Amino acid sequence: MIRLITTVIMFLILCLAGCCFAAYLGYEQLNTKVLHTKSDTIITIKKGESTEDVLAKLEQEGIITNRLPLKVYIKLQGHKSLIKAGDFKFQSPISPLGALAILEAGSMEHLKLTVIEGSTIFDVADSLAKTPSLKLASTQEAMKLLQNKDLIKELDPAAKNLEGYLFPDTYYVQKETTAPELVASMVHRFKEIWQKYLADDARQKGLTAHEVVTIGSIVETEAKLDEERPVVASVIFNRLKSGTRLSVDSTIVYASKLNGKWKNDGKIYQSDIRLKSPYNTRIYKGLPPGPVGNPGLSSLQAALNPADTRYIYYVRDPDFNNGKHNFYVTPADFEKGVKKLREWEEKQRKAGLR
Repeated sequence: MIRLITTVIMFLILCLAGCCFAAYLGYEQLNTKVLHTKSDTIITIKKGESTEDVLAKLEQEGIITNRLPLKVYIKLQGHKSLIKAGDFKFQSPISPLGALAILEAGSMEHLKLTVIEGSTIFDVADSLAKTPSLKLASTQEAMKLLQNKDLIKELDPAAKNLEGYLFPDTYYVQKETTAPELVASMVHRFKEIWQKYLADDARQKGLTAHEVVTIGSIVETEAKLDEERPVVASVIFNRLKSGTRLSVDSTIVYASKLNGKWKNDGKIYQSDIRLKSPYNTRIYKGLPPGPVGNPGLSSLQAALNPADTRYIYYVRDPDFNNGKHNFYVTPADFEKGVKKLREWEEKQRKAGLR
C-alpha cells in the first residue's frame, strides 16, 4: 500500500513538473520576439473571423510561429471578444503577446474622409470618388449611392436623397471598407446625433426631422459665426410666419447645382435667380423641398432654438472680415445695409481685391 501511495505521489509530482515545464515553455514562446518579413504588409482581419482563423492567418504570414500557446492564453484570459476586425501592421521582431496587443488595440488608420459642415452631396460624391480604396469609377457612381433614401426613410419619409443626413465628421476608411458601408456610417452618425441631442426637442416643438434639417442646412450655409446661428434661424422663422419669401442665396446656389448651371466661381448670376426650381426661394415661398447641405450640430440646434427677434433681413457687415452680419426689422434699414455693402464691394473691385 505504501509503495502504491509513493508511486502515485511520484506520478503527480512528475505531472506537476511537466505542467510547470510546459507552462514555462508556453510563457517563453508567448514572450519571445520572432523576426518576420511582413512588417510592411497590411493584414486584414474581417468581421466574423474566429480566433482560430485569425491565429491561423498570423501563423501563415510568419508573424507567429506556433498558434497553440497564444490560443491557450486567449482562452484562459477570455480575450476572444477583444480581437477587432480591421487592417493591421505588425512590426518585426514581435512576440505573440505583442501581436495580440495590436489586435486588441484596434485597426490602424488607413484613409480619412471628412465631411465639412455645409458641404453638399455633390461635395461628398466627389470625395468618395477620389478615395482609391472605395473603387468608384466616377463621381456619378458615387452620387447614385447618395440617392439611397431608404437609409433615412424611417426618420424622414419625405427625403429625396441623403442630403442633410451625411453628418459632418471625419470618417476612417479601412482597406475592407466599401463605399455603401461608408455612406451608411455617415447616416448612422447623423441618427446617433439626432437621438442624443435633437429628437426630444423636435418632438416637443412639433417639428419633423425634415423641417429641422432643412432649416439647419440654410443656417449652416448662411451663418459663419456660432453666435449668429440662432439669429439667422429667427429670420427664417419670422419670414415663414409672415409669408415673406426666404430669398436666401444658398438655396439659389443649390438650385443652380441641381440643374447643372452652377459656374462654381462664387457668383450668383441673373440666370440663377430666374431658375424655375422649387429650391429658388426668391421665386417660391416657404422652405425649399429639402436640405441644401449637411448641417453640423450647432446649426441643427439653432433651427430648434431660434433667437427671439423681429428681424426679417440680414446683410454682411463689411466692417468685419469674419462673416459677421447686420440684422434689420424694416426694409429701409435693410436697404441702408445693402448700400453700405455695395459701396464697399465697389471699392474692393477698384482696388483689384475682388
